[in-house]
Amino acid sequence: MATKQTDKDNTFLSDIQTLRERAKKSIGDGAVTPDYQGDVKKAIDLLQTVVATEIVCVLRYTMNSISVSGITSESVAAEFAEHAREEQTHMQWAAERIDQLGGVPDLNPEGLASRSAAEYGKPGSLVDLVKQNLIAERIAIEHYRELIRYFGDKDPTTRIMLERILAQEEEHATDMHDLLVAHEGKPFLAA
Repeated sequence: MATKQTDKDNTFLSDIQTLRERAKKSIGDGAVTPDYQGDVKKAIDLLQTVVATEIVCVLRYTMNSISVSGITSESVAAEFAEHAREEQTHMQWAAERIDQLGGVPDLNPEGLASRSAAEYGKPGSLVDLVKQNLIAERIAIEHYRELIRYFGDKDPTTRIMLERILAQEEEHATDMHDLLVAHEGKPFLAA
């Protein structure tokens, strides 16, 4: 019985019968099929850092949206609140991916700060809060780029999810940079 078929591009495809047999044999593994090329435990561990990072970002942006003050604080508070909602979505995506890989997302507040790539921050002026958020976004961007390179073709589902998150984190960084320029009057990025 042939287990592989070759199409005209020399791509090897398993025949349907083989796919059915493998699926029945490993039904207890959920979404993780025998051809998963990554290290499931390592993937879950890395995604736990994403969950923690996003929770810390949700908390920081939420607190900032409540505590920001100043002449333009309403519009900045709205921006912070929007970012908090988007960070919550990122956390949900990462937690769901952990579940798909057979793990349990670690949402325990104990040790959260040490599991997170981002810091919570501290009280300050509107400009201080914007700077803290810009720094946190830049950390997240670098962290997620490293994770995207790690997952590469070994786990395209996780990589694609992280690419979606990265795109929004880059938008957040741009928003924070624009707010900083608006409040300090000078761009930091090279023209």
